[in-house]
Amino acid sequence: MLTKLFGFNPKETSVRTEVLAGITTFLTMSYILAVNPGMFSVLEGMPVGASFTATALAAIIGTLVMAFVAKLPFGLAPGMGLNAFFVYTVCLGMGYPWQFALTAVFIEGLLFILLTVTKVREAIVNAIPLNLRYAIGGGIGLFIAFIGLQNAGIVVADNATLISLGDVTSGAPLLAIIGLMIIGTLHFRNIPGAMLIGVLAITLIGIPVGITEFKGVFSQPHSIGAIFCQFQWENIFTFDMLVVVFTMLFMDLFDTVGSIVGVCTKSGMVNKDGSISRINEAFMADAVATTAGACLGTCTTTTYVESASGVAIGGRSGLTAFVIACCFGISLFFSPLFLSIPSAATAPVLVIVGLFMLEPVRKINFSDYTESIPAFVCIIVIPLAYSISDGILLSIICYVLLNVCCGNFRKLSPTMYVLAVLFILKYVFI
Repeated sequence: MLTKLFGFNPKETSVRTEVLAGITTFLTMSYILAVNPGMFSVLEGMPVGASFTATALAAIIGTLVMAFVAKLPFGLAPGMGLNAFFVYTVCLGMGYPWQFALTAVFIEGLLFILLTVTKVREAIVNAIPLNLRYAIGGGIGLFIAFIGLQNAGIVVADNATLISLGDVTSGAPLLAIIGLMIIGTLHFRNIPGAMLIGVLAITLIGIPVGITEFKGVFSQPHSIGAIFCQFQWENIFTFDMLVVVFTMLFMDLFDTVGSIVGVCTKSGMVNKDGSISRINEAFMADAVATTAGACLGTCTTTTYVESASGVAIGGRSGLTAFVIACCFGISLFFSPLFLSIPSAATAPVLVIVGLFMLEPVRKINFSDYTESIPAFVCIIVIPLAYSISDGILLSIICYVLLNVCCGNFRKLSPTMYVLAVLFILKYVFI
């Protein structure tokens, strides 16, 4: 039954491992339940409670499609970066109401369904050179680790140098370092569920030292009536709507491509020819979740790179995704309890996963500069620009231009030429 429903293979994993993987992934991405509503609360008419429910429901819908249709161990939720673009660029920057932004998300979701059905998204993935795929995994590894260090306060903002080391001798940074030692030791001793044990241990340690703020246990789900299907159709044929939809399309497309390719490459979930099984179904989960999320009243829903934490401990099938969806469902009723887990507890998991994701970098052909330079651009831009999509876009542009300059025309497929031109136009005009 599990094999039929989720693609579960008892020779590769176990039910216990899949459950642990799902819970671990949920814990590392559950911060979105707090961050997303807080970000939308600055917009008049978007209640925090409604945004919380919409965030959880969008995650549930997308992850369930991932579990039953794609049968892959990935979690989905409204995306970081995409929510900031929604709030601070479209609404506060361009001056449009949030209903306009939701309409753009809805149109983007429909376009994604069309691109997925026609297998355009799959063709883009297959066109990405092998060395760039390895680089995407490495860049995402650094990105994940950077997010973890930020969340724990180990790395902080600095006006002079952009970032600097925080106070690591006390508070959340010290607790995160202790968590890193705990998880590292458990991994060294091959103890199952090392990451989950580490998260729970740091959460408990944080109670007496004042880092873990216990917010309660139970709460009723909030209504989404105020934001449900609140679309604004009068501006759908304007130039601004075109720009917003196109930007969201690029951001979501390559965030998802990067997350899936990076995690699958690291975990060995790639076929001998370099393709990824059921990737089109994974894209469909992303497209359906984005469309449903717009109806529910939230931003673009995407595949989370934090899914790597569950894959790292053995999650290999849709059963992991099903557990993630169940956890989001439970969070609707136990939101105070889940929101009590401090970022210092999940930060060490992200750092360890970042380490795991770096492994494919060893396969990059560094002796060929037409391969290694674009790969390095991808690896370094993803964390420093805080954007998976920008890292992929710039690396593809670099790859095409460098190989054209070196006369390696046969090395490039027609799809790569088209992508490079589109990406250049994206940066020039948007």
